[in-house]
Amino acid sequence: MPTTLDNSSTPSTTGTPPVRPDDRSRPRRQLRWAVPLLLVATGFVAYALPPYLTLDPSRSRLPAPEGVPQYYPLLVAHIVFGSVALLAGCFQVWPWFRRRHPVAHRWMGRAYFFGGVFPAGVAVLGVAPFSSTGFVSQVGNTMLAVLWLATSIAGYRMARQRRFVEHRRWMVRSFALTTSIVLNRVWLILFVVLLLPHVDTTYGGDQDAMIQAAAGGSVWMSWVVNLLVAEWWLERGDAHRRARRAVQVASHRHDGSATERG
Repeated sequence: MPTTLDNSSTPSTTGTPPVRPDDRSRPRRQLRWAVPLLLVATGFVAYALPPYLTLDPSRSRLPAPEGVPQYYPLLVAHIVFGSVALLAGCFQVWPWFRRRHPVAHRWMGRAYFFGGVFPAGVAVLGVAPFSSTGFVSQVGNTMLAVLWLATSIAGYRMARQRRFVEHRRWMVRSFALTTSIVLNRVWLILFVVLLLPHVDTTYGGDQDAMIQAAAGGSVWMSWVVNLLVAEWWLERGDAHRRARRAVQVASHRHDGSATERG
């Protein structure tokens, strides 16, 4: 499943990829974000996953609502398959990995979709309506699950149709939503810090109400901001490609004029 965050690749019209001065240094530059991304994802999975591998509901970090026996199994499924999506996605958005290991990239893409996003997203749809942090979180997580599934399915369909440019765009959006679970924790801490001084005034001393508001805000901000950043990245890449094409067209015209004069 060819997925990349590298918006600088432009196919050559001559059959030979154009060589640019920075081609040799690009893989090193990619390491500056690819390695930290993988480390953060690995650290997050190492923290979030182990309690649920025991299949012991008492070790769950999220309390199961009474009278909903399917909640815990769906939560475990979401976390296990979501961990697969997060780790596999880190390799999928690494341009060097995609170019150097295309076969592994395709198999990793299948793992990302069939062993990650799809089952994890379906599980969220069964868990989100019972979120203990209130209606705002329930709606936000449900919207996230729907968009996560929709962008991933669209990306998979584009790959099957060999429309790889569109495939990559959809999968950038999909991975932006995948990483929202990590950023959710960052936003939660930020909201708690901002709202804590207002517990006595705004929330009448009810700290649980403050936590509920912080959790709801963090759910929405984690995926909305990620999607906006993904769209900005895609538009930025489109602008760069248009600029390069304009330069190439101007260069061809100049070369043609020089040949005619010669």
